[in-house]
Amino acid sequence: MDDSASAPEGRHEPVWFATSDRTDYDPLDGDRTVDTAVVGGGIAGITTAAKLDAAGQTVALLERDRILDGTTGHTTAKVTSLHGLVYDRLLDRFGAELTRQYAAANQAAIDDIAETVQRRDIDCGFGRAPAYTYATPGEDRSKIRSEVNAARRVGLPASYVEETDLPYAVEGAVRFDEQAYFDPRRYLLELARGVAGGGSHVFEETTVESVDDGAPCRVSTDRGTVRADDVVVASHFPVEDDALYFSRMRPKRSYVVAARLAGDAPDGLYYHAGEPYFSVRPHATADSLVLLGGQNHRTGHGDSTEERYRRLERRARERFDVESIEYRWATQDYVSVDSVPFVGKAAPQVSNVYVATGFGGWGMTNGTAAGRILADEILDRESAWSEVFEPTRLKPLASKSTFLSHNRHAMEHYAEDYLGSRPAVERADLDPGEAGVYEADGDPVAVYRDDDGERHTRSAVCPHLGCLVSWNDGERSWDCPCHGSRFDVDGEVLDTPAVEGLDDVSLSDEFDF
Repeated sequence: MDDSASAPEGRHEPVWFATSDRTDYDPLDGDRTVDTAVVGGGIAGITTAAKLDAAGQTVALLERDRILDGTTGHTTAKVTSLHGLVYDRLLDRFGAELTRQYAAANQAAIDDIAETVQRRDIDCGFGRAPAYTYATPGEDRSKIRSEVNAARRVGLPASYVEETDLPYAVEGAVRFDEQAYFDPRRYLLELARGVAGGGSHVFEETTVESVDDGAPCRVSTDRGTVRADDVVVASHFPVEDDALYFSRMRPKRSYVVAARLAGDAPDGLYYHAGEPYFSVRPHATADSLVLLGGQNHRTGHGDSTEERYRRLERRARERFDVESIEYRWATQDYVSVDSVPFVGKAAPQVSNVYVATGFGGWGMTNGTAAGRILADEILDRESAWSEVFEPTRLKPLASKSTFLSHNRHAMEHYAEDYLGSRPAVERADLDPGEAGVYEADGDPVAVYRDDDGERHTRSAVCPHLGCLVSWNDGERSWDCPCHGSRFDVDGEVLDTPAVEGLDDVSLSDEFDF
């Protein structure tokens, strides 16, 4: 069989789902009043809620689906302050003091997780390991040396090495000692259990529809209203976007396979910063299981997502002695235009609404740091790191070119959507599992035929800002190429910034395809 046409291997879900309990918290039922409402059940939201609850506050944690089923549940869970080749860039763009804040916040997050695991005796496979960002033979090692120097300058445990425990050669690498890895679901499920009770609550299957600043703030959901002195929006992408985060963050998809090796997995955490990147880390508890990530691309663009899985699998087999691919999954992240997340007051005009977003694929430490910063701000405690993460920061030298590129891309795609042509829907010839965007009575329609032959039709217009969605064959979803909203085949929201689903479209019986 042609390898390019073969189905991707492995069970199609994150390995963490198979090794942890699923949750079953009740939805919100009616109105509640608490000290702080937290929107979003990922690492930033749960960490914030846990720290506020521990400080004696009453907290309501609100999740649209099930906690930890989103980006946090789809991570490779490297707990490291080594974020590719970021520090040399941040020194140039932000200066030494703010870069030192970013470094200290992420390094402290590792110790925060380690201390929490030990204090609460959490069985999550936490382990210490060195982390590396490396160049491959033939690549310029000067960027590696520059990153080592930049990291040392801001107080990080960096060294330059030319040998690793990878089964293939590297040209040179940045090494950070005493980094870590764990099972993120098992860790955060324990934190969530600590929040649920004693006046605090975890509510699942509760969709937040709006957040209003005030005294108190008002969080409106499809199941009731929560009033709170403060609100933290940690929902991957902010529910309310008064600060135009869609223009300051780029959405990206990336892919992971969990491979069973014939021998031992490498001990370290590895990252090759080329395009596409390649990530390696041992599983937290399973011997000879290694998590390999890569094949990143802008959401809604690029080749078939199933082909991305196949490429990653081929890369895994080229570099390791792979016995089998056990799991595969995809994830979505938002990357800020200046490479630093947004953590703090959500917009200049608000007083009591906070945001945590734009972790850029490094959410284990950045999300934990965000929880610490936001808890400090809400509890009126001084944070040593808040300035660098300030969401309303204006750093034109740090982000101008990336900002313009991101927004030009969205505008060009929008123009192509409405100036281009699409085939008429009556010409659709879809086999089971196939989909496409067609024209019906002058309107763009997203059509999918499921494995049983049933037709699913929805408007192809993303309700966020009107771009047309494209089909994601690997995840069977409709993805917006402009700002990263994603929808299932029945139009329900999978990923924001869209907060409303795709409109229903009913085609007449004459369109029998």
